[in-house]
Amino acid sequence: MEHRKTYNAMELRTKDSTLLIEGPISAEQLAQLEFHKDLVSFRPAPQQKKALVEIAGLPEGRIIIAREDNVVIGYVTFLYPDPLERWSEGNMADLLELGAIEIIPKFRGQGVGKALLKVSMMDDAMEDYIIITTEYYWHWDLKGTGLSVWDYRKVMEKMMHAGGLEWYATDDPEICSHPANCLMVRIGKRVGQESIQQFDRLRFKNRFMY
Repeated sequence: MEHRKTYNAMELRTKDSTLLIEGPISAEQLAQLEFHKDLVSFRPAPQQKKALVEIAGLPEGRIIIAREDNVVIGYVTFLYPDPLERWSEGNMADLLELGAIEIIPKFRGQGVGKALLKVSMMDDAMEDYIIITTEYYWHWDLKGTGLSVWDYRKVMEKMMHAGGLEWYATDDPEICSHPANCLMVRIGKRVGQESIQQFDRLRFKNRFMY
């Protein structure tokens, strides 16, 4: 399928600054921006920038960023699921994973995550995709936020709801390994019934095992 990408943007006023939320951003544009030194949830900021530039260059890859002037302070990524995950097994051209969302500590709790997801879904092309995100409690910054597992889960769910993602059941062993883990999904308006059925088969692989 053709991966159409239409740029959208909005301004977000926070208590300290006005941020620009924009994307999908091209690999070339992203390479010219500075990454805040506190973007270290997954890897050191320079390495994270390199990884995101690579994702932005993929045909299906989408990066939405939040920036203060020329400095990226948050982002969300969309790309095909990791080949090692069950979600890639169907080789579905219309299934994208919200792979990572990160905001520097200074701007957390100010609606940046919700704004990133809203701008992501402003692109009409998103109606052609099933969007999933797998939430695992061991990825969450419980220490930095001081939140309990369940409070953090509530925050994550609220944020994902801003992008239209909802909780979906699954028998995936990793998700089922802890009750706080969850699968959240948004099914675009133009996704065909065949794709929805294929996705359901991925969600429940052990349905017929007794």
